[in-house]
Amino acid sequence: MEMNGVVVINKPQNMTSHDVVAIMRRKLKTKKIGHTGTLDPMATGVLPICVGKATKIVDFLMDRKKAYACEMILGSATDTQDQWGTVTDSCDAFELTTEEIEFAVQSFVGDIEQIPPMYSALKLGGEKLVDLARQGIVVEREPRRRTIFSIENIVVRQHTIAFDVTCSKGTYIRTLCHDIGIKLGCYGHMTALNRTMTEPFYIGQALELDEIELDTIDDYLISIEEALGFMSSIEVPGTPRLIKQVTNGMKVDFSKYNKTNHHEIYFKIYIDREFWGIGERTDEGLFMRKVLKEDMGET
Repeated sequence: MEMNGVVVINKPQNMTSHDVVAIMRRKLKTKKIGHTGTLDPMATGVLPICVGKATKIVDFLMDRKKAYACEMILGSATDTQDQWGTVTDSCDAFELTTEEIEFAVQSFVGDIEQIPPMYSALKLGGEKLVDLARQGIVVEREPRRRTIFSIENIVVRQHTIAFDVTCSKGTYIRTLCHDIGIKLGCYGHMTALNRTMTEPFYIGQALELDEIELDTIDDYLISIEEALGFMSSIEVPGTPRLIKQVTNGMKVDFSKYNKTNHHEIYFKIYIDREFWGIGERTDEGLFMRKVLKEDMGET
């Protein structure tokens, strides 16, 4: 029987997200595996891995909020914006109170503009920025709007700052650290990063890679239906004709069954109380976007 679902991995340090996917493919003996958001090699923490038909919901999971436990140090900036880079600027003498530091950190809560770091997997003209950076090439990058929902548990110890941050997808925490240092006038860079959440998955669910085995994977797989728990549901009464239409990929408008959530775009679709897939509301109507029913084969 095909494995379908999400397993949450606690990514170790010194390993890329792609490395984790490769290991999981070997362990589970399947190529149908993908992750829901890259973590830098030196970062640790929550890395949801989608298996089987769950690979079809990667995009929906990547759009969710992220949370991190972060540490940074003031006094120097690096080319990678973290401690594994080369120092580019430094400030030998500066005096800041805890209150000044906390105020500066908190000032980033809300909508912000971030310039993506050169050492990132973003592509420009078909080339990854990180590949250009390794050649000593720095190119102009457009700032991108991101949202910092909260920064909490700020701890200041001399020039070291630790805090927990919840943010929108695509936010670079090392860039946040760099920008905090600039705002304080003394430079700064990230020294540690642990992702504690990528909605709806939390660090308490995360497994170590050596805990994963093919014969016990069913004990850890989170179903597609549960992984999409943040979506509202639409109940549709089933008829042989409707089920045949959906099974054959025909467009069926479910708009009349959406009685309350008119502002939402995506929905879990249930036909006769069985989970069938994801519906999308468009200007033309509300149609099935992804059929995910497990006993239908490939659709």
